[in-house]
Amino acid sequence: MKGRPVDWWTFSLAVFSALIVSVPLILMSETLGPSIIALYDWTAFNLGIVYQWAAIGAMLVAGWLAFGPYGRVRLGKADDRPDFSTLSWVAMLFTAGVGGGLLYWAGIEWAYYLDSPPFGAEPRSAEAVRWATSYGLFHWGISAWCIYGLPAVALGYSFYNRQVPYLRFSASILGHSCATSPVGKLLDLVFMIGLLGGAATSLALTVPVISAGVAELSGLSRSVTMDLCVVAVCVGLFGLTVYLGLEKGIKRLADMNLWLALIFLAFILIAGPTTFILMTGTESLGHMASNLFEMITYTDAVGQSGFVQDWTIFYWAWWFAFAPFVGIFVTRISRGRTIREVLLGMSVFGSIGVWSFYIILGNYALHLELSGGMDVVGRVASDAPAAIASVIAHLPLGKVALAIFVVVVTVFVATTYNSASYTLASAATRALHEGEDPARWHRVFWAGILGLLPLGLMFIGGLKVVQSAVLLSGLPIAVSGVFMVIVLIRALSQDHT
Repeated sequence: MKGRPVDWWTFSLAVFSALIVSVPLILMSETLGPSIIALYDWTAFNLGIVYQWAAIGAMLVAGWLAFGPYGRVRLGKADDRPDFSTLSWVAMLFTAGVGGGLLYWAGIEWAYYLDSPPFGAEPRSAEAVRWATSYGLFHWGISAWCIYGLPAVALGYSFYNRQVPYLRFSASILGHSCATSPVGKLLDLVFMIGLLGGAATSLALTVPVISAGVAELSGLSRSVTMDLCVVAVCVGLFGLTVYLGLEKGIKRLADMNLWLALIFLAFILIAGPTTFILMTGTESLGHMASNLFEMITYTDAVGQSGFVQDWTIFYWAWWFAFAPFVGIFVTRISRGRTIREVLLGMSVFGSIGVWSFYIILGNYALHLELSGGMDVVGRVASDAPAAIASVIAHLPLGKVALAIFVVVVTVFVATTYNSASYTLASAATRALHEGEDPARWHRVFWAGILGLLPLGLMFIGGLKVVQSAVLLSGLPIAVSGVFMVIVLIRALSQDHT
């Protein structure tokens, strides 16, 4: 089918914004690095509370929508049924929602908390271990998927039920007027910049992991050239799968990656310290559940350790930056599902999938640290990507396991960013009706642009710099989400009284 015409105004502004940010980062990396870190610190400490209340609000609203009077409302006509099987649907929404960033953090996030735990716990104590193993589950769990789920429902209801022919963030707030309203174009531009920032953060983290794995396998030294080659391969894979479309490209890649990831996790569970992994995982789930309210409201206003600002605020900003993208993509694959199915499917299956990685991969790495098998914390402090590759290489059949890990990370990254390319193209397309896709060249073009900003972040280097991109990108989306929820509830009450 021929692609729909491009909204050149939105397209041009988004490309200009990507270039105006990326080029200075690449050309003036040493000068801009300290300024970006200072901006992150100011934003996190002064505006972080906005992200925290936005995350709390997302959980409350998502729970009310799922279990309230509108939970059984179907996205689409009353007799519409899902276009994809539940397994394929879960695979696509999961890989779109987590990306390669999950493979980066799942194995090592606890290492940042063990020596600097929250709530004043003694470093490396049993309490510090419990917080270290449960905080990753908290950051990547239900809160994240509730933040993702609200735009999916709002956009899905606008697109399928109210017949607003636009798969763009502004449609969930402005409806039919989004294409002509200056406010609508501004909202779409903010969304596209947020997605570029969020995608850049994830790619800037995962490309070095892939490079470190390749270096470990090949015996070569990791270098800028190797990183650039990895970016080129990933962008090429993005372009190919997004060119093939949802059915032939994105769906097949997501299905394959789901099974490959499950096999990889099963191997770690069986070949690694199985009892320790299961016992620690069970305890961390219980610890997170019993402390959920305290964790989500923790601001550390008196202690001012920086833990909340460095980690929880960063994650909430990341989820908000990605939320409209995930919402648009999940909208495209969720016709025929009820609001309850979408919200619970994302929250339950998404959280279980993420927790599986954190429990199995993370606790395997923790066991290496506690048993003296490897100084994981020390290696993470000096070179986190290399530490991740070394952790995998410590497994039985380490080279084979590392090769599979590199493939899984690459496919996770590709699945997320071909979804992102599709979504960016949708947002810069004038109108899309059910079953229509953006032009192929348009989708492939955004696959290339998605590789540009991460290069700038990688040239500057440093975790705080990478975190800054997503912190600044997510703020306007979090604020706009309030209006999105108001419009959604008003539309539901008008149509289902």
